[in-house]
Amino acid sequence: MNTEPPDEALLPLLVAPLRARPGHLLRLILWSLVEAVPALLAGHLVARAIDHGFAAGHPVRGLAWLALMGLGVFAGAWGTRQAYPLLAEVVEPFRDDLVRQVADGSLRQAVSGRPVDASGVSRLTLQVEMVREAYAGVLMVVRGFLLTVGGALLGMVFLAPLVLMLVVPPLLAGLGLFLVLLRRMASAQRDVIVADERVAEAAGAACAAGRDIVACGAEAGVRDELLERIDAQAAAGRRLAALMPARVLCLAVAGWLPLLLLLAAAPGLRAGGLSTGAVLGAATYVMGGLQPAVRSLIQGLGGSGLRLAVALRRIREAYPPPPPSPRPASSAAAHASSRPASSAAAHASSRPVSSAAAHASPPPRTTERPAHDVRLTAVTFAYGVRADPVFRDLDLTLGEGGHLAVVGPSGIGKSTLAGLISGTLVPDSGRIRLGGVPPAALSPAELSARRVLVPQEAYVFSGSLMENLRYLRPDAGEEDVVAAVDEVGAAPLVSRLGGIGALIDPATLSSGERQQIALARAYLSPAPLVVLDEATCHLDPAAEARAEEAFARRPGSLVVIAHRISSARRARHVLVLDGGRVVSGVHHEVLERSPLYRDLVGHWSDDEHDPSEADAGCEEAPVGNEAVRATPPRSRS
Repeated sequence: MNTEPPDEALLPLLVAPLRARPGHLLRLILWSLVEAVPALLAGHLVARAIDHGFAAGHPVRGLAWLALMGLGVFAGAWGTRQAYPLLAEVVEPFRDDLVRQVADGSLRQAVSGRPVDASGVSRLTLQVEMVREAYAGVLMVVRGFLLTVGGALLGMVFLAPLVLMLVVPPLLAGLGLFLVLLRRMASAQRDVIVADERVAEAAGAACAAGRDIVACGAEAGVRDELLERIDAQAAAGRRLAALMPARVLCLAVAGWLPLLLLLAAAPGLRAGGLSTGAVLGAATYVMGGLQPAVRSLIQGLGGSGLRLAVALRRIREAYPPPPPSPRPASSAAAHASSRPASSAAAHASSRPVSSAAAHASPPPRTTERPAHDVRLTAVTFAYGVRADPVFRDLDLTLGEGGHLAVVGPSGIGKSTLAGLISGTLVPDSGRIRLGGVPPAALSPAELSARRVLVPQEAYVFSGSLMENLRYLRPDAGEEDVVAAVDEVGAAPLVSRLGGIGALIDPATLSSGERQQIALARAYLSPAPLVVLDEATCHLDPAAEARAEEAFARRPGSLVVIAHRISSARRARHVLVLDGGRVVSGVHHEVLERSPLYRDLVGHWSDDEHDPSEADAGCEEAPVGNEAVRATPPRSRS
């Protein structure tokens, strides 16, 4: 069943870029009127050249009238030249909006746990470029048709009103037939694109699994499935090809039939008192204005228009715009929770757009500092319905002001835990509370005001260094920014880049340099909870120690997904993830209770650790209002 949205649903989307820029639209209309001068005057000038020039025995006067028509053509060309830049200023923002829609939709899919098809995203990105080109083409074709046909019909009104009775009926009939045909062609074009994508998906899957297909002896079945999809693709192409010749019929009715009727009625028009020049002028309006405009419209909408409608539908079907939020939120903050915890996009302080837009609407700084204790109760989470849960019935409590280090082998779920705590991942069951409030109940701006997450691959956008650093706190003074940079140990980097006002290009920065910028940005944030998801893995041990110690001194709570065991030594409490077993406590307690932690630290027996070393900076007193408590998740089924 075809569930594509109707054309009426796309029309507001296509008109919105024009309505959003009324100044550009007004200028475009004015220059378009200049462009319509030849269409309006051509028939009149031809009629005068014949009646008052050549037919009256004054060839020079006739040539002068034709020369005047040539000047009108130059005026129209100048209007066209001025209109093109105005169209670009409408089309390019429209294209940027679509790119953001695809990117945001991909991130929402990742956060919701649904798999993201990278090849599908790539195809949709290409379709965005197709939409841009097609949208520009459609605007030019429709604008040209309205101006040319309007000018020609208006010229006929002043030249020979009776001619309109011969021209308008077939014109409307041909256009009506084309609009009916266009809907069917759009549906057929969509079937062709979908069939192409299915063939590409099946071929790609077969190539990737070629060894397994041969090993299982499934070559015949895979071949039959591919042939079935190829046959469906060919059938869709034939259906579209069968509709294409009907465009010629539409052109014949709307473009050629008026001329035939005019020629057939010419003797009667002459007998009724219409001059030879007026008849030829009317024919000029039909041949030089109306017919080329109709041809351009049918070819443009039958080509670019179809591609525009189908590609736009595909983008909206794959990545529909998000539902409006019931809470007011700034545009930049509205994307903060739509990022997976395992990528640079998970950074609540970043947004992958140009520098001019990336910092335009940062999360607002709250005047009242919210509570920042963390509580997980019976939390279960899995990546997919059939996947084994990463956590099952996990309980965890971190009091306000706590400093917790999470350690464990690679792939055990440390980054997943960071995503659950920060609200970028939603548990399958159980409860998560930040300051007593579920992350899902907070608007993106409120969530960003409560926590800041710095991932392993931190994001830095193009622009000034000051814009990057103040993104989460735009009201921060220069002294605060410099202090934050110095606290996390990024002062040498800032000096090397040319100061906090320097322009930076992320492509020229190393991973460690980007991490230092992101750490300073997070330190400056007003959020009371900081989650560092291996955010110092690209720094040397000394730089990592300075940054983590700075965050430990910063008011609020700190959760560190440890990259080095030294992070656990600096933390007041440690949480060890060991498959179905969770051990938590201060450093020396975890050493005694967790063989895995002893292996990670380098102690191979309970008697080898130095209690004085373990106790230094790792007091057993409660953290803030209460101590860290964690209960192990139940064993996986």
